[in-house]
Amino acid sequence: MVSIGKVSSVCLLLSATFAFAVGSQSAAAKDVIAKQLFGTVKDAADLKPAAHGTYTRGCLAGGRRLAEDGEAWQAMRLSRNRNWGHPNLVAYVERLARDAKKLDGWPGLLVGDLAQPRGGPMLTGHASHQLGLDADIWMLPAPGRTYTKSERENVSSISVVKNRREINSKTWTTGHAKLLKRAASYNEVARIFVNPPIKKALCKWAKGDRGWLRKIRAWYGHTYHFHVRLKCPRDSKGCRDQGAPPSGDGCGSELKWWLSDGPYKKKKPTKFKPELKLSDLPKACKSVLK
Repeated sequence: MVSIGKVSSVCLLLSATFAFAVGSQSAAAKDVIAKQLFGTVKDAADLKPAAHGTYTRGCLAGGRRLAEDGEAWQAMRLSRNRNWGHPNLVAYVERLARDAKKLDGWPGLLVGDLAQPRGGPMLTGHASHQLGLDADIWMLPAPGRTYTKSERENVSSISVVKNRREINSKTWTTGHAKLLKRAASYNEVARIFVNPPIKKALCKWAKGDRGWLRKIRAWYGHTYHFHVRLKCPRDSKGCRDQGAPPSGDGCGSELKWWLSDGPYKKKKPTKFKPELKLSDLPKACKSVLK
């Protein structure tokens, strides 16, 4: 026969074990890899539109989905479910598409990744695109028809760069230059990332007002698309802008460096960066996930 004292001891032990387990689960939940949460959500958070955090460490509330087809654009790689953004970004893409077609004769935009429904870190690819304020626009102009869903998954864009210093004259056109100038012309744009030879070609092509060139920044990659980054919305108090680009048109010493071997010299291996956890993001991102 088991004594009452022994039963009480066992109950106390079980209670303590259960409490410890629950506490451990709660602590573990705070340390979930963020991309595993944001990368699997299918819809936007039903909240007032807001960007929280930074372009590489943040999330998006009240996101809006860019339509798969518009009067002057087609969204690509639909299976990724990354055609979401802050309403400001979606409005920008739609406006750029219409203006570029009507005013510059561009056949239509092929739009790559914007953001996930609630922003945040992505399962694969980009370190940025977390606020719903970044968009990749393909260098390949839209065809004179609507792509099928299969084509949107398999058609590739084109590179307009020949090598690290030269543009590809067979694929680069004046139309690309006009499109990039148009893309940089709107006040809400913070900067646009392109491969260095593209910046070089734009510096040579630009006439008259060259103020828009300040927003066009040379960066690694970006040969098949250009990357637009918008400023933080005024009513998103928790959003942090990237620092303003240096003054001037960026066609001098900075571009010269990008066209040299400097950016590509072997560097010492950097320390491994751990995956972003939910606890690494702004507190508001927990509400966005709920």
